[in-house]
Amino acid sequence: MAGFTVASNEHLIRSNLWSRQIKEVLEDELFALRFVRMIMDFPDGDTLNIPSIGQAEVQDYDEGQAVKYTAMDTGNFTFTIDQYKQSGTYITEKMKQDSFYMQELVSSFVPKQARAIMKAIEVRIFDRMNSGQTASDLNTINSADHRWVASGTNEVMTPQDFAKARYALQKANVPMINLVAVVDPSVEYTLSTLTNLVNVSNNMRWEGIVRDGMSTGMKFLFNIYGFDVYVSQNLPDVNETVDSVTTGAGKANYFFSASPDILNMVGLIRQPPKVDSEYNKDMQREEYVTTCRYGMKLFRPENLVTVLSDTDQV
Repeated sequence: MAGFTVASNEHLIRSNLWSRQIKEVLEDELFALRFVRMIMDFPDGDTLNIPSIGQAEVQDYDEGQAVKYTAMDTGNFTFTIDQYKQSGTYITEKMKQDSFYMQELVSSFVPKQARAIMKAIEVRIFDRMNSGQTASDLNTINSADHRWVASGTNEVMTPQDFAKARYALQKANVPMINLVAVVDPSVEYTLSTLTNLVNVSNNMRWEGIVRDGMSTGMKFLFNIYGFDVYVSQNLPDVNETVDSVTTGAGKANYFFSASPDILNMVGLIRQPPKVDSEYNKDMQREEYVTTCRYGMKLFRPENLVTVLSDTDQV
């Protein structure tokens, strides 16, 4: 009787196996919602008006003369719930019967749909910051620019841009507390490789950057000119000219105070991510849908500085 060998018994060997584990796509950290002041006095409807009052004026007074009366400026901020998002998928009855991964598939539907909607909210927050300013304009407030192209060679970010952003916020009377910068990953790379940092002898901070990197997770290990710096993959693309300087394939990087009393963004999630599922007998499939309704808008333009940086230089 012949023995068992691979050559003569290939039909007894499973040469191609499938793991029970499913490889998940790596996802970036979401954090922008923490910088939004949620509106509480908006119980119904889809549009909210918030009036504003300007400052009083002072004039010289001459004894015996009539007092001069001047009206204070007023304004109106209009906020609208303008986003209604959905994420839906299904699995057919036949797929449920035949798929080895049916349980893993079905259990992933709800968290993946919720994640997709939260990612859309994150992108919307940063997009509304950008659209809240005038493109291709310095957006000057109290004689200080609030939007410009990065000052480095080839329009890359430098520490001087952080200093100028701090100056602009100071000129706009923004309290210098809880200062935050949100930058593209290319900015971290640029700052990590600045020549004047690399070439400084006995630079202990640079040695730490080489050893540990500039950030942990999505936050820099140290602040720059008082700004806690976060890295985001979700900043909007820009390609514009500001004050005769053009950025090519650029990103909008933001500087602001995250003090709860003066947050530059307001928002409302009228309907948090809500899951519905049902069996469609006509299509013979189980359907899952997550919906969400919300709005975001720039509330305090004075508490926002945008620096446009070129990403082609990485």
